[in-house]
Amino acid sequence: MKKTEKTNVMRLLDQHKAIYKSHFYESKGAVSGVEAAALLKLEVQQVFKTLVTVGKSGQHYVFVIPVDQELDLKKAAGAVGEKSIAMIKEKELLPLTGYVHGGCSPIGMKKQFPTVVDAASRKQPAIVFSGGKIGCQVEMALQELAKIVPFQTADVCTG
Repeated sequence: MKKTEKTNVMRLLDQHKAIYKSHFYESKGAVSGVEAAALLKLEVQQVFKTLVTVGKSGQHYVFVIPVDQELDLKKAAGAVGEKSIAMIKEKELLPLTGYVHGGCSPIGMKKQFPTVVDAASRKQPAIVFSGGKIGCQVEMALQELAKIVPFQTADVCTG
């Protein structure tokens, strides 16, 4: 992906006049968020991954959590008022969100789902997450993200 090439995420950010920075790395496919942070020479606690879940009610939810953490399904269910939630199957991701595994962004999904950003994000001046394609990340402050994606913050990670 060329540095000048805009993703749909970047086009949406530009439309909303959001302040962001884009980062690109070479990849032969999906890499873990920890590997992406290393490739971009970023602090791992600044880089977040986007996870899509489904609640017992059938409602889908998006969680944005640090790449070196795991989603606590019990805490996550509590944060969104569900009895329980589960990760969606990888094959459901593209038809549901329009994104592939490793390139899923909380911005620009086919449908806006209730979104929770882990509370650890409040400790960062900006967070870095997928720009909608493998090899592309965007960095922005939470207040800029809030211009595009309505979200709440909650402690939803294990530990």
